Amino acid sequence: MNGSEINSTYAYSLHGNCYLNVTNRCTLRCRFCPKFNGQWLVQSYGLKLYREPDVDALIDAVGDASTWKEVVFCGLGEPTLRLGTVLETARRLHESGVRVRLNTDGLSNHVYGHDVIPRLANVIDAVSVSLNAQTAAVYAVHCRPRDAGAYPAVLDFLYRASDCFAEVTATAIDGLVGVDMDTCAEIADKMGVSFRRRELDKVG
Repeated sequence: MNGSEINSTYAYSLHGNCYLNVTNRCTLRCRFCPKFNGQWLVQSYGLKLYREPDVDALIDAVGDASTWKEVVFCGLGEPTLRLGTVLETARRLHESGVRVRLNTDGLSNHVYGHDVIPRLANVIDAVSVSLNAQTAAVYAVHCRPRDAGAYPAVLDFLYRASDCFAEVTATAIDGLVGVDMDTCAEIADKMGVSFRRRELDKVG
C-alpha cells in the first residue's frame, strides 16, 4: 500500500506525513476543535471513527513507512487515551526506521495518575504538546478541561518531556481571544522546549 492508497479514516496524508487517527475520544472539550462544531472533515478526510483501529489496522493504514517523512499520532481525539495501542504501534513503526511524532494535549500523566513519558519516549522521537494558553483561566475558556488541575498538568508534562524526548514543541493557536502568543512562547522557552504558532481553523 502506497501513500495515495492509505485508509482515509485510520490514516491521512498531509505535507508528506502520515497522520494516524487513533481515537475520537478526548480529554478536553476545546471550543475550537472541529468535531465540537459538528465538523469531522480535515482537508477532505473524514475522521469520524465508527470503530477504533487496533495496532494491525494502523500499521496497515501506514503502508510502506519509508514513503513518509514521519508518522504522526493525531486525528480528532487524544491519542494517549489509547496508550497501549499508541505504544505498540509506535514501537513497530520505530523499529522500521520511520520518524514517529505524537501530537498530544499533555494530559496523559494526569489521566493515568503516574508518569508515562519514559514509556512514550522509548518509541517516539518527537512530541508536540498543545499548550494553548498562558494561564489556567484562559486555558479553561478555550479548552474546557473537566478539572482545575489540567493546566498545571500540561506544564508539568512539558517540563518532564524536555528531559526525555529528542524534540519537544509547545503549540498555541494564534487568533483565540485572550491568548498571548508571546507569553506562551516565553513559557516554552523557560521549559527548554521549542514553540510553534498554529493557525485558527487550520488542522494538520
